[in-house]
Amino acid sequence: MERSIQEVAKLAGTTSRTLRHYDDIGLLPPSRIGHNGYRYYDESALIRLQRVLLLRELGLGLPQIAELIAAEANESRALTTHLSLLRAEQDRLARQIAAVQHTINSIQGSEKLMAQDMFDGFDHTLHRDEVEQRWGKEAYASSDAWWRGLGKEGQDDWKRRAKELGKDWIAAARDAGTTPGSPRAQDLARRHVEWLTGIPGTPAAGSPEHTRAYVLGLAEMYVADERFAANYGGTEGASFVRDALGAYVKTMP
Repeated sequence: MERSIQEVAKLAGTTSRTLRHYDDIGLLPPSRIGHNGYRYYDESALIRLQRVLLLRELGLGLPQIAELIAAEANESRALTTHLSLLRAEQDRLARQIAAVQHTINSIQGSEKLMAQDMFDGFDHTLHRDEVEQRWGKEAYASSDAWWRGLGKEGQDDWKRRAKELGKDWIAAARDAGTTPGSPRAQDLARRHVEWLTGIPGTPAAGSPEHTRAYVLGLAEMYVADERFAANYGGTEGASFVRDALGAYVKTMP
């Protein structure tokens, strides 16, 4: 079944002018152009439009949207990922609504104010703006949904692994007999990369080329940013981590 550009614009809450612009830039070509010059859209085009509008709501620009759609041609897989993000946001909003309702009830005297319940669902992520600026809004949204989906037990386990990895890096860096290219350091580098690639939404979870570039970029940041360097005992330890990761990525397939 095909729909005219006017019908699609009305269904999607947009304008014919916007749809024509999407066609002009190659983002959303119509499925057919009639003899009268009118654009028509089939179900496949409507699905693509849904993806475009969902990504627009994340704040992405049209060039970024085009890149993401081109990178993931499987519509079902792409929409499944986006659905998980929407459900995570739905859960966060539901908890936020409940927290505000609890505060209202306490003000009105029907409930005792519980401070630990007042901020449930509010986003306390300290570095959201920085992550979005470096790797994009979708990268943050995907990793944030993954993090919330872990639950408290999963989050505690992830933090424990990160803490153990940091301690092992510090110990290796302080051992005069361990060099960045040694088996001990390279095993740590392998663990480190596996830890990074387990986080969806970041370039580390993408193609091998993106993974290598992402790891090398982070490794440099460990040294340049004192917040990261502190996790490895300071600049000297962070430099050891950087060099070991640099050696490891050269061996990656």
